[in-house]
Amino acid sequence: MCNTPFFRHKVTPALIAGFFIVLSFSAWPQASSPNAPFIGSSDKIVPFVPTPPEIVEKMLAMAQVDKLDTVYDLGSGDGRIVIMAAQKFGAKAVGVELDEDLFKKSTERIAELGLQDRAKILKMNFFDVDLRPATVLTLYLLTSVNERLRPKMERELRPGARVVSHDFQVTGWKAEKVESVNSENGISHTLYLYILPAPKHEPEVPANP
Repeated sequence: MCNTPFFRHKVTPALIAGFFIVLSFSAWPQASSPNAPFIGSSDKIVPFVPTPPEIVEKMLAMAQVDKLDTVYDLGSGDGRIVIMAAQKFGAKAVGVELDEDLFKKSTERIAELGLQDRAKILKMNFFDVDLRPATVLTLYLLTSVNERLRPKMERELRPGARVVSHDFQVTGWKAEKVESVNSENGISHTLYLYILPAPKHEPEVPANP
């Protein structure tokens, strides 16, 4: 017989429900910012964690995005990176989003802003999208997902393409630049800039979990 405090309390339906709620959240992959909200369903490759606007702008500036660029954002969520790339930096921008609600929301927002000639969202799995048109690629995924994407990026991205990853490194690549930036709410964000062709067989470095 277990004598822990849990078993000395009466097991009620509410207590059982609470246990399964905690259990379901523990199954999520962990994001870098513990205070960031998880939005979406558990069938996603990664959860949608919105990037603060000031960090979005820093990512695009770090990659030196301009009107000659085509920016691809994998797992584009509500479209904020795509919209800023087109609206503020003058680039062509393509988001890739699998979630139906986020796809609709971001597509509608692009239409409201009149950016359809420079921005669009593709509803598909980003492992299936053709990356060859991209000159800039933005990522806010998990380290393990970046690692799975690495062969595809090396195969499809053109020489000189820039990859900016928010908080999670691309294991095996050496970053050209690493910057730590605080968002307005005081949370620290780390940005990694890579330029293709990415160096291969680099010594492994500790990555964010």
